[in-house]
Amino acid sequence: MKKTLMVFASGTETGGGSGFQVLAKSAQKGIIDGDIVAVVSNHAYGGVKEKADELGIPFIHFDGPYTKSAYQDIVSQFQPDLVCLSGWLKLVKGLDPKTTINIHPGPLPRYGGRGMYGQHVHEAVFNDGLQNSAVTMHFVTKKYDQGPIFFQIPVDISSATTAHGISRLVNRVEHTWQPVITNMVLQGDISWDGSNPQSLRIPKEYDHL
Repeated sequence: MKKTLMVFASGTETGGGSGFQVLAKSAQKGIIDGDIVAVVSNHAYGGVKEKADELGIPFIHFDGPYTKSAYQDIVSQFQPDLVCLSGWLKLVKGLDPKTTINIHPGPLPRYGGRGMYGQHVHEAVFNDGLQNSAVTMHFVTKKYDQGPIFFQIPVDISSATTAHGISRLVNRVEHTWQPVITNMVLQGDISWDGSNPQSLRIPKEYDHL
């Protein structure tokens, strides 16, 4: 039986949800050896719902309160093997840190924490004049962006002249790697014990950290 995953993706009231769409299509193509059982958004209508309807994936509108019990109630309905945050902008509470992951559009830990998401990250990177940004994936713990990092790949942004230009370059790399690395976590190739960062286990041939 295939393993299952559930995606939390805020998107916007009129668009967004491209990361979720990439994950869903990757599952359809077999790049992710698993089934997406549901997607959750805090917007009742918008990019995520539109893409979920097109893909035939159950859509859940979650507009709070964003409490431990509320998160647990939603996830328990589907009992996924893995929960993926892909552009989810709310603090997650009460989910298993061993099986909850996030993708971040910049270098962690420097460009992480409360308020550092999406375009805010790209603007900070642009203002600091960096030549490289990054795509980072990590396990989710009680504090924003502080769980163990298991994937971080640099993104050359030297050609970008605006923060939006950085966004496009980073987004392209996100969409390339997110499905591949997500599948590695889903299949157990990447794991940790949920409490000790030193327990992080990645394949020996894995050289992107």
